Amino acid sequence: MGRIDDAFHGLHQAGQSHKALMPFLCAGHPRPGMLKQLFEAMEIAGASIVEIGFPFSDPIADGPTIAQAMHHALEQGMTPAKVFEEVRAARASTSLGLVAMVSASIVLRMSSGDPRVFCKQAADAGFDGLLVPDVPVEEAGPFRDAADATGLTFTLLIAPTTTRERAERIVTMCTGFVYLLARTGITGENAQGTQAMDIGARITALREMTNLPIACGFGISTAQQVTEVVRHADAAIVGSALVRRMSEAVQRGQDPVLVAQDFAGELARGLRG
Repeated sequence: MGRIDDAFHGLHQAGQSHKALMPFLCAGHPRPGMLKQLFEAMEIAGASIVEIGFPFSDPIADGPTIAQAMHHALEQGMTPAKVFEEVRAARASTSLGLVAMVSASIVLRMSSGDPRVFCKQAADAGFDGLLVPDVPVEEAGPFRDAADATGLTFTLLIAPTTTRERAERIVTMCTGFVYLLARTGITGENAQGTQAMDIGARITALREMTNLPIACGFGISTAQQVTEVVRHADAAIVGSALVRRMSEAVQRGQDPVLVAQDFAGELARGLRG
């Protein structure tokens, strides 16, 4: 098994109360060269898997916080090649599962239309999984095949509005884990909590379709919301709230790595209720 499977298998073996925290980091934010430090901080805080967003000039589902972080990273010269360099430099020092969250257009542009080229580079750098948020299931076959061929897990998104028939097609395309959106719209913090989102019913329906772990994200920003999510899901994904705190730390002259570690540690306490 790879690191993604190992992470979920280990938590499952540890008991029903053991769930995963999956922070999202934007590569190049708050500045290039920080991924190694941030991986170490996330691992200390209690994360199991980290999503690394590849900066993109036209993000599809990202709200203003992550879109601004990506824009800033691009302004500072962050490129997919540099993401690979940073991950390669950090891989030996972390046991975290690392998932590349990247637009299909970046994958295809770097691969001359053949996703296997990108996936080979990602796997060689030390990535364990591929998450392509903007590829429809009808066009996902070549991405899934490329991920399989290079030892990466492959994940697509399932929205609250996804029909059961379409969800069944999506989960059969996924390996490693399934990504369920807690709500529709774009990424961003949610002050209302997740209880009204009917996550439990949707996860129950998904478990009838797949044995894969289910990770839930979009709008999760507090330890209490993490607790609400992992009552049903196998993992809670937190992005905008973490990215925002790092941005604000830089503005205040604080160490963004320590701020990120403290916040992720607070979120991890939500795994234990």
